[in-house]
Amino acid sequence: MNSLLLHCRPGFEGEACAELSEQAARLDVPGYARAKPDSAYAEFVCNDAADAERLMHGTRFRELIFPRQWARGAFVQLPETDRISVLLEQLAGYPVCSDLWLEVTDTNDGKELSTFCRKFEGPLRKALLKAGRLVDKSGGPRLLLTFKSGREVFAGVAEIGNSALWPMGIPRLKFPRQAPSRSTLKLEEAWHHFIPRDQWDARLAPGMTAVDLGAAPGGWTWQLVNRHMRVSAVDNGPMNAELMDSGLVDHFRADGFAFRPRKPVDWMVCDIVEKPARNAALLETWIGEGLCREAVVNLKLPMKQRYAEVRRLLERIRDGLAERGVRASIGCKQLYHDREEVTCHLRRL
Repeated sequence: MNSLLLHCRPGFEGEACAELSEQAARLDVPGYARAKPDSAYAEFVCNDAADAERLMHGTRFRELIFPRQWARGAFVQLPETDRISVLLEQLAGYPVCSDLWLEVTDTNDGKELSTFCRKFEGPLRKALLKAGRLVDKSGGPRLLLTFKSGREVFAGVAEIGNSALWPMGIPRLKFPRQAPSRSTLKLEEAWHHFIPRDQWDARLAPGMTAVDLGAAPGGWTWQLVNRHMRVSAVDNGPMNAELMDSGLVDHFRADGFAFRPRKPVDWMVCDIVEKPARNAALLETWIGEGLCREAVVNLKLPMKQRYAEVRRLLERIRDGLAERGVRASIGCKQLYHDREEVTCHLRRL
């Protein structure tokens, strides 16, 4: 169990490697990262199992930007038949787990394995329970089996409170037919990731006020209206007619970077396609000047040195807020519904 497997968006394997390598250096954990382009996963190989466990325990998964899911363990070669016996033998040296997820990589090959995993999970779960490798109690780690094929699997474990909320880090969100664009799912996923579900009623409450910068046609505005918030939608383009008929949206045909509300609002959201430094500066201004209490802003990424650029921008935001004497929580994640971008969430404390 000396390796960490990291799920990520295809094409961002290098960013996942760079991020875990930085965490390992911080904790003085020897090892090396490796990945194949567009494989949708990376691996960090430690000297031994104790180092892999120390790296996971010393790192808060929610603070990682590019990995969607992780587990510590090892790759296992499986025969065509009697895969369960081979897995049970391998898992004899693993901790007893309280949950089981079968996962695949976010690739076409991985999606083709989904049917196999659904059929295999029932017999495997039954065998694990019978062997005492899976127990029905809380507090234990989760057994994560990531299948590369029917003949190869990464058998890993992760603490339930320090890993992804969903298998492979991919939430099961349904596109609302009334929403005017699929980008609406970005904001919904951001709320799921950054705001504990039991705090939604307080922090996403009906009657709150919000500003959506670069709103047209209204994908993100729809999410705000769906929570019964009053929204200032800022965009020179046209807004969805049904949203305007809701009576909860005021449309301002203005430049999103120049717009300022007459009085502070509860939320500011922004998905403007612009250089990431400009969007980061906008985020710092709105939180730093007290124009909003919470904000979700997407940062479009450059083609190269993407992790380094994100780290630089986050540090700039932290320094800028510190100079203003403003305390804020800062979160950043490449969400499943993001593309060549990351989503930042700030909350004024």
